[in-house]
Amino acid sequence: MRTYLVTGGAGFIGSNYIHYMFKKYDNEIRIINVDALTYAGNLENLKDIENRENYTFVKADICDKEAISRIFAENDIDRVVHFAAESHVDRSIKNPEVFVKTNVLGTLVMLNAAKAAWGCRTEASRRARNSRATSQAAATTMDRFSSRRS
Repeated sequence: MRTYLVTGGAGFIGSNYIHYMFKKYDNEIRIINVDALTYAGNLENLKDIENRENYTFVKADICDKEAISRIFAENDIDRVVHFAAESHVDRSIKNPEVFVKTNVLGTLVMLNAAKAAWGCRTEASRRARNSRATSQAAATTMDRFSSRRS
């Protein structure tokens, strides 16, 4: 079962994406929805799926490195779909720092958390592949050596 981490999933686009994915894949996927529930997030958008066994909501800010890292550490996440963002132009004029924090720094937190989680997985996979290849090569060498002595 693939696990998707969806950020901003309580917003308009994110909640529609989650509905689409469950309609298309039903119980073949798991979705972890991370949303800070600011002005744009509304859990009413997801009321009909909140009790699914393959759905989890986590109230967290994508700028919170510890929270995001914990989500990655506690779950075997395969995909990240990153919708969390500040997007209202009027708000960006009044408070541009919030936009930079969420849209730039929050995205950086997500990228670094994924890189840390998947980098370890990739290293472990590489080691496992190398170990298998080494074992196979040793077995092949032993077979050749045994056949020569016969």
